Amino acid sequence: MNREVDHHHHHATPNYNRAFAIGVVLNVGFVVVEAVFGLLADSLALLTDAGHNLSDVLGLLLAWGASALAARRPSARRTYGYSRATILASLASGLLLFGAIGAIAWEAVGRFVAPVEPAGLTIMWVAGVGVVINTATALLFFSGKDHDLNIRGAYLHMAADAAVSLGVVLSGAVIWRYGLNWVDPVISLVIVVVIFLSTWDLMRDSLNLAVDAVPRKVDPDEVRQYLLEQPGVSGMHDLHIWAMSTTDTALTTHLVMPEPPPDDAFLHGIAQVLHQRFHIDHATIQVERGDDSAECQQEIHCAH
Repeated sequence: MNREVDHHHHHATPNYNRAFAIGVVLNVGFVVVEAVFGLLADSLALLTDAGHNLSDVLGLLLAWGASALAARRPSARRTYGYSRATILASLASGLLLFGAIGAIAWEAVGRFVAPVEPAGLTIMWVAGVGVVINTATALLFFSGKDHDLNIRGAYLHMAADAAVSLGVVLSGAVIWRYGLNWVDPVISLVIVVVIFLSTWDLMRDSLNLAVDAVPRKVDPDEVRQYLLEQPGVSGMHDLHIWAMSTTDTALTTHLVMPEPPPDDAFLHGIAQVLHQRFHIDHATIQVERGDDSAECQQEIHCAH
């Protein structure tokens, strides 16, 4: 006799549509300002940074689109809806950030070889505006950066831009005041290291979720131990824990119970604890008497 329960907890997730809209408008406006002043000041640096900021607008649009898709209801064909779009968007954000890191590092090394002329006050003022706009945009996503990889990707894009703009202001001021041209590439490389360290976590978590690894916030050994400790459970096999999106986690497993519970209260209680203690939102548990030779596909997750 088998019993199966599919327990899905729908929890409210913050709506970041307004934050995305504000971020896109601010950054598109800043790209236009940078491009105009870059042409007026004949500054390749400003024009290059305008192109970089345009790529970050693309990153914001990707994250926004993924959030919108994830909010759509499941269908008969797409039974999980479009939740996984948030994982793909966070992975794309990480790749875009790595591309930006490479571009900044390449330009910095080039400036060691061929130092640029001292940055003008126009460049410093425009970069200062960039610090304000990018910091303000990053703060719009600050509350969700530790709970949603998709939002973390948007946050890191804006925080990275704020750091780059701040580097331009600082290096421009030092070069303008003291004529130390080498300060510019040094600060740029320091910023590259900082962005790389932040982006590495995003890429690692995104890749793990993309290949259905157990989310970092869940300890599979603790989950396994909890399930085996339940009264009447004599064994377990085929435990799977994976991310449905950057915020929702699912679990499936087979529990061996020689005397299955008379009703579903036992299963609902387990699902509730999995949600509250382990942040697993969607649990499907199959109960088996253990009187057949069910083959376990995962030796590491089998216990009798």
